[in-house]
Amino acid sequence: MRRLTLLALLATAAPAHALDLTATALTNKTAYIPPQCYTKTEDAQGAVHNPCQTCHTLPRAPNFVSDPDLQQDYAMPGPALENPWTNLFVDRRAAVAATGADEIRAWVGTDNYLGADGRPVLAAKLAQLPPEWDANGDGAWAGYRPDAYFAFDDEGFDHAPDGRRTGWRAFAYVPLPGTFWPTNGSTDDVLIRLPEAYRQTADGRESLAVYKANLAITEALINRADVAIAPVDEVELGVDLDRDGRLATATRVAFAFAPLDGVTMHWAGRAGSLGPKAAPLAAGLYPLGTEFLHSVRYLDPRPEGVTMAPRMKELRYMKKTSWQSYADLEEGALAEKKEDADFPDRPKQFFGSAEAGIPNGMGWRLQGFIEDAAGDLRPQSFEETVFCMGCHGSIGTTDDSTFAFPRKLSGPGAFRDGWYHWTQKGLSGTPDLVRADGQGDYAHYLRTNHAGDEFRSNAEVISAWLAQGDLTPDKAAALQADIAPLIMPSAGRAIALDAAYRMIVREQSFVKGRDATIAPQDATVWRRVEQDAPTGIEDPADPWFYRLKR
Repeated sequence: MRRLTLLALLATAAPAHALDLTATALTNKTAYIPPQCYTKTEDAQGAVHNPCQTCHTLPRAPNFVSDPDLQQDYAMPGPALENPWTNLFVDRRAAVAATGADEIRAWVGTDNYLGADGRPVLAAKLAQLPPEWDANGDGAWAGYRPDAYFAFDDEGFDHAPDGRRTGWRAFAYVPLPGTFWPTNGSTDDVLIRLPEAYRQTADGRESLAVYKANLAITEALINRADVAIAPVDEVELGVDLDRDGRLATATRVAFAFAPLDGVTMHWAGRAGSLGPKAAPLAAGLYPLGTEFLHSVRYLDPRPEGVTMAPRMKELRYMKKTSWQSYADLEEGALAEKKEDADFPDRPKQFFGSAEAGIPNGMGWRLQGFIEDAAGDLRPQSFEETVFCMGCHGSIGTTDDSTFAFPRKLSGPGAFRDGWYHWTQKGLSGTPDLVRADGQGDYAHYLRTNHAGDEFRSNAEVISAWLAQGDLTPDKAAALQADIAPLIMPSAGRAIALDAAYRMIVREQSFVKGRDATIAPQDATVWRRVEQDAPTGIEDPADPWFYRLKR
């Protein structure tokens, strides 16, 4: 078959499907239940695999959603029993094989986020809002306008073309096991930004020292542990970071949160003077107004190895728009549990819009952008955004609705203490998280799932790491020093996964699933599940953070 050039392929791409951003009715009533929940956890030989532990676990308060029981049965509402993610069963093998490697390299190497002027193309489009994107009809975009430039300094801070800091800071983390390993289809990154008051001195001057201190305080609160920092003058910050009773030079942020005993931490700079109503503080919770930006990208196979591609598949955004106390969060979790018990067949309800985003019920509002048929980023529809709520909603594994920041690299030996972007240093040399039982987090996942992904379709990982049916001690030892050989794919696999996903983009069939599968997944995925049927998993696995060794 003659290989077409990239230009010709773009010219013959399927026309963009009509996008109705005003629609809030769901074709898939349970779009929040991800495809991975339809995995057949028992294989044809009767062996049991446990990918469910990644999301459904005993929680770490103030997450009060305790759901390890979901490791043990398919507790789905009636409308979800028929698997709606039909893209999992499409056979793309012939089309992938017919796609040229050079063509895919050209596709993923094209930046669809930044324009020739170094500024976000999407932001310019939203400023001159296309009528078909104007969900509320007022002529102005009500949601997030991309304002990160992905131009990072040596401390991970993002800068605009004029040199101004945008407030966004990149951090490195150990990717969540399974879907988010690059070998299963995508690379990704995460940026964090705290509100302006957390970046200023008490008198309102911008201060990098104050901002870094407040980010370290946030890290201590989320980890419920002390955080080492570079020496800093506490007088400038106006806070006793190390809690030694004096304002001097601090080299750590001391974690403390026992408010009933009058023991708690304090924000630095202007945030510290705002009071608990405007700038609340609690262990396990981010500051009010915290933002996260998460780009999901193609794999870029280069001579030096597979890296993060310039081309984005998605740009995901979330902002903490309301503060919920421990009591609020517990009440919400109990109310949802009661709802599930009283009305087991009733799907969850979501409110909001494609333009303004969707609240997750725990204080956060989520919004996303995804490729159109030609590969340009566009706003997600309401239903495409509901898809995000399954992971950033009511599950036991998250800390304040997030995954990545609790898994941030830090401590002795961590490059730049984990404050960097993957384009500054890749995953090579990143050690596995170590649990209190001595196992690595990834080693535990491989031993209990017996595969490197939920669908057990990653033959490359199985062949290289589980060839004897289990993870050998020498393989587990290798992960202690470097997870990259496990979670990075070969160039050939990267190209195939990129090609498979691009087919979904051209079809604009995201509501049928957005996993980059190549062969039909019937062997390991149910087309229909029986309600409350057992998974075969007898003993729910412990969550990584319960056994994390710090």
